[in-house]
Amino acid sequence: MEMNPMKEKNQEIWKTFNSRLGSTVVKALEANGFKSLYVATAAEAVSAVLDLVPEGSSVGVPGTSTIRELGLPGELESRGCKISQHWDPSLALEDRPQRWEDEIASDIFLTSSNGVTMDGMLVNIDGTGNRVAGMAWARKKIIFVVGINKVSRDVESSLRRIRDVATPVNALRLNIDVPCTRVGHCVDCKSPQRVCRAVLILERAPFGRDAHVIIVGEDLGY
Repeated sequence: MEMNPMKEKNQEIWKTFNSRLGSTVVKALEANGFKSLYVATAAEAVSAVLDLVPEGSSVGVPGTSTIRELGLPGELESRGCKISQHWDPSLALEDRPQRWEDEIASDIFLTSSNGVTMDGMLVNIDGTGNRVAGMAWARKKIIFVVGINKVSRDVESSLRRIRDVATPVNALRLNIDVPCTRVGHCVDCKSPQRVCRAVLILERAPFGRDAHVIIVGEDLGY
C-alpha cells in the first residue's frame, strides 16, 4: 500500500524540525560542558552508545524505559559488558540497595533524562533517588540518551511536563495507585505512594566525569 502523500510530507517536515531543534539543544548542552550529539533515529542512537562503551566495560542501567526500548542492555551484554540493573526480575527485594550501588560504581552509567531544556539543562524527578544520584555522582562516564519528545523550553516547563506526563505514565507502568494515574495530570498529592520525591537539575556537566548526551530525533520513553 502506498503511503498517504500528506503523511509522507508531514514525516519529512517533522524530520527537518526535529533536526533543527536537536541541533539547538546540542549547542546549548555543549556550552554547558556536556559532550553532545544529535542523531535522527533510534538505530543511530544505539550505534552512538556502542561507540562510547568499550567492550568488556561494566555498565550500570538504572530505571530507564528509553535504554531498554533501544535494546541496549542486550546489545552491550553481547559485547562482553557486565550489566548491573535493579530491574532484573530475578533480583530479591532486599538485594536492590546493593544493585543500586553497583549501577553507580560501574565504568559507565547509562540512562535517559526525564527532560532537557532548550538552554541545555537536564531535569529529572525520582522516587527512590538512586537514579538521580547516579546522574550526579556516577564515578566515571555518564551517558544520557534522550528522545526529542522530552525537550522543553525551560526548567519550569520541563518540570511541568515530567509531573503531568512522565510521572503518571511511569506510575501506570509500575501499577502504583496514585491520583495522577486516575486524572491524567499531577495534583501534587500527599499519597504515601507518591513517586515524585527527589528533583535533580543538572545546570552544567558534573566536575570530574565524562558526561555525554545523545539527543534522538524520535520519541523515546515517557
